[in-house]
This record gives sequence, structure tokens and C-alpha cells, in this order.
Amino acid sequence: MTAQTFLAESFRRAFLALLPMGRVWSREPDDIPSLLALALGQIYERQSARSLHLLTDAFPASTTELLEEWQESVGLPDPCAGDNPTLAQQRSQIVARLTDSGGSSRQYFISFAAALGYTITIDEFAPSRFGKKFGGKFGGDDWASAWQVNMPTFTITNLKFGDLFGKSFASWGDTVLQCEMERIKPAHTVLIFNYES
Repeated sequence: MTAQTFLAESFRRAFLALLPMGRVWSREPDDIPSLLALALGQIYERQSARSLHLLTDAFPASTTELLEEWQESVGLPDPCAGDNPTLAQQRSQIVARLTDSGGSSRQYFISFAAALGYTITIDEFAPSRFGKKFGGKFGGDDWASAWQVNMPTFTITNLKFGDLFGKSFASWGDTVLQCEMERIKPAHTVLIFNYES
């Protein structure tokens, strides 16, 4: 079932039907009562259409008019989104923060990245130990707390006409993913980002 939007003409007819009878209350299209009813009808048509947006704005994945309220409720915007994030990026960042239940497993971080719109894999490292196969990666004790996020895509954002003066000609990386992962990673760990492309 689709929601019905009433037009200004429908509101005008309704207003005129509510007027009392008499010569002062003319229903002719060019008379003052009819013109006033049409002007009010245009206002009510606009408000009626905007009230339908509340149904879609009630959900952060489809919000437009209530975007700022959703962002404020989850502590956004922040530097993670960069200078000029798209509407889709802003929505996905809100949804990711709202659905984030916390965790420290590999699958938790992969699912969190997926909520932001990224497909990643994770490599975990271990310090070198006695009995390890010859030819394997060699590392000290600090590698026990290191892990790597592998991203198959590498976003390059080029300067566009109309961008602010002083902005770099191009920026590399996925700042939203990197910033959000740095925010939620366990504090004792070292996070490495690997762009595979």
C-alpha cells in the first residue's frame, strides 16, 4: 500500500467547502477566498509530502532529512568520513555504529567492515618460536599483538572542480574504514592496513 500525497487543489476544495455560505464567501477561482485557500493548500501539500519522508527517515539506512539527528546520536560526523562524504557513506557509518555490539574476534571485524560497505580479510601474526618451520616469517614478541587488514580495493579520490582551495590533488586510501577500525581495535594491538590492488 502506498501512502497518498494530497495536492494543493484538494486542500483548496476542502477549505472552500468549510466556508460559510453568503456573498462574502465567494467560491469563484479568482476571488480572495479561493486564492487564499490555494495558497494555504500549497503549504499543506508541501507539509503532507514532507511528513511521508518521516517514514523513511525513521530508519538510518534510508534517512535524508533526519541525517544530522542520526549522526548526532552516534557521535558523528567525525574526521573518519573525510572532507566530503557521500550520503551512502554517511548512512553506512551510522548503521555500522548503531549495530556494533563489540567484540575482538576476526569475524567481528570482518562483519563491522561489511556494515561499512567493505570486504576485507584479516591476517594475524605470531612471534617466532622454537620449532617453527624454517623459511617462515621471523618476528619478535611484539608480533603477538599485530594484525593486518587486507582490502582488495584501493580508493583514489581526485580533486574535483568546485572543491575547496588548498585541498590535495588526490587522496589515497579508505579513510572511513581505517579510522573506524582504529577506533574499535583493542588498545594493546598494532593494526596494519594492506591494500592489495
